[in-house]
Amino acid sequence: MRHTTYCVLCVLATLALAILAARYVTDLWLLAFFESLQTHISLFGVALALLALLFQRHWYAVFLLAVGVGLAVHSVVMLREYAASPPLNPPAVANASKSFTLLSFNIEDSNFENGARIADLIVNSKADVVEIFEAGPIQSELQRISAVYPNRIGCGIMTTDCDSLLLSKRPFQTQVMRSLGSLWDNRFILATIDMDGQPVNFASAHLSKPYFDEFHTIELDILGPILKDVQGPLILAGDFNASVIAPDMRDFLGDTGLHHAFPEPATWPIMAGAYGIAIDHVFARAPLRLKSVRQIPEAMGSNHFGLMTEFCVSK
Repeated sequence: MRHTTYCVLCVLATLALAILAARYVTDLWLLAFFESLQTHISLFGVALALLALLFQRHWYAVFLLAVGVGLAVHSVVMLREYAASPPLNPPAVANASKSFTLLSFNIEDSNFENGARIADLIVNSKADVVEIFEAGPIQSELQRISAVYPNRIGCGIMTTDCDSLLLSKRPFQTQVMRSLGSLWDNRFILATIDMDGQPVNFASAHLSKPYFDEFHTIELDILGPILKDVQGPLILAGDFNASVIAPDMRDFLGDTGLHHAFPEPATWPIMAGAYGIAIDHVFARAPLRLKSVRQIPEAMGSNHFGLMTEFCVSK
């Protein structure tokens, strides 16, 4: 019985770790879901290997343990690779303009029963700019939201649908809304806003799930060149449906020069709370600097947590 249990545990650990290790020899979209979960799955493999060793001491369980630890360590290395610089120190603060806030939140398109609560969150957030994804549930609340955020793109402005939405207290200097690929329409917004004398580019992107064939990579390939052409401070928020350790996300960040906070707040799945993964991101490019990115503690019926970001522009 002990040997049988040991074998079952080793088989499970082997399967889990082999799925993760496949990324180092091939790039298959079928593996995309597991690639974003590399830290979690590798730790699961480590736990299985340790459990197997309790039943039988054998070199293969030790080998699995070593592989699991190696994959977990490398996942953390990848999570840090495109992290932004540490928080501003006092001298840097003196050379930075005032701070601003950005609220970004995928509220889930079927979450109509919580539309009024989410509208309350937006109105009372004191954020300078708000980016909402799958915005249908708050469409009926736009009149009162507009009293605080009179400028918007989406939900009847530049598009007839109500999916991606960008709200601002300040007028737009430039505004663009377009599609990324052929799977979804109008899920990219780019607007320039004068933030107290400093023009800042706000980008909003909502990508397809990475296990929908090659669409996720195609969308990133379209998005990258657009952002590389943007001049001046840039902040990009969105639901990317993938962790920054996914191969196409790493290529995107390396190509565009964007960085993220570390550690990123977990945003999905909501039942995992702080122990989930970050698939909703806020990226920035110098001279814009992220001061903090925090999880909104209540999902309000969504299957994602929202994010509140504080940022500034270095002089």
